[in-house]
Amino acid sequence: MKITNVKVLVCRPGRNFVTVKIETDEGVYGIGDATLNGREMAVAAYLEEHIAPCLIGKDPLQIEDVWQYLFKGAYWRKGPVTMTAIGAVDMALWDIFGKVTNMPVYQLLGGKSRHGVTVYAHANGESIEEVLTNLGQFIDQGYKAVRLQCTIPNQKGTYGTLEGKKNYYELQGNRPLPPENEWCTRKYMNFIPELFKQAREQFGYDIELLHDVHSRLTPIEAAKLGKMLEPYDLMFLEDSVTADNQQGYAQIRQHTTTPLAVGEIFNTVWDAKELIETQSIDYIRTAVSHGGGITPMRKLSDFAAMHHVRMAPHGAPDLSPIATMAHLHINTWAPNFGIQEFVGFGTDEINEVFKYELNIKNGMLLPSEAPGLGVDIDEEAMKKYEYKRSYLPVSRLEDGTLWNW
Repeated sequence: MKITNVKVLVCRPGRNFVTVKIETDEGVYGIGDATLNGREMAVAAYLEEHIAPCLIGKDPLQIEDVWQYLFKGAYWRKGPVTMTAIGAVDMALWDIFGKVTNMPVYQLLGGKSRHGVTVYAHANGESIEEVLTNLGQFIDQGYKAVRLQCTIPNQKGTYGTLEGKKNYYELQGNRPLPPENEWCTRKYMNFIPELFKQAREQFGYDIELLHDVHSRLTPIEAAKLGKMLEPYDLMFLEDSVTADNQQGYAQIRQHTTTPLAVGEIFNTVWDAKELIETQSIDYIRTAVSHGGGITPMRKLSDFAAMHHVRMAPHGAPDLSPIATMAHLHINTWAPNFGIQEFVGFGTDEINEVFKYELNIKNGMLLPSEAPGLGVDIDEEAMKKYEYKRSYLPVSRLEDGTLWNW
């Protein structure tokens, strides 16, 4: 079997997605997610101009060798554009492998470690009352874990809340330039503990609660927040500080027992090496698409397991259903799986383009038994939804200083 063609497909069914389709001389094909939110065309060009020509004629079942060839062979290693491109190719090759062997990918990885994949939903709102109403609805639907995000009073554009009550998928593609949000650490720190206090008073301690700081704090501020949230027993505090200087997490660790999670913008195991080895975090959140695919994710999982760190992959709507299905297979296998972020089943537009089946029961996604990843695409439907340049927001302090979004 040889690779005969590599397609790079860009479409916008509500938001932009980049998809790789690898075709073979035996009629079997595989697909992968190459979406890099806000920089989609950089990955598309990398794939079309630099990777696709190198794949023609290669054996698609030599997955490890192809991965090493694309990673080491370019000399310029790592980075989000490179690793997202490699990740899409890797997913597509595992998809082909599963179809050739007539097995779901999780079986190829080593089989099931669990019956289902526990997921957490997002309960957002413009007030504590609205967040708690949404939390109650998720609990009624059977979710066992929910992330809480709330608009901070007198602050414009708080992370994680739904602007104008719009769906996540509507928030991008409608602005010519990045929107700007406002941030005030003091207002945030004085407000967020009350959100979790009321959540525990109303719903008790059986439900797992999570929160995403989105890298807005300094290490000592994050340590203070973690300590203030200890009475409310969070499953984890996500991205409490940027991980560029990884010693920051060791500083947080000295002051609080609130579990810590980070890694959604990590691209290789090297980004997480020090954090994992020093056990400065509890959950690693690298995504299959941005982290180079299934092949390195399996190695990251094994490395993290040696240091009591669990897998909790990024699962926001900037990943297509292809990455969602890939995560489902990885998480079904990974012995040290913790939890998976999950924002729902997409919109009608997305489900017209991507063909997949997700079953959720008692707050768990059940693995697909279809060969490969268990997801397909409708190329004709893709043509209806043209790419439109889009950006993530930027954040500024009240005095105008650019801050972390």
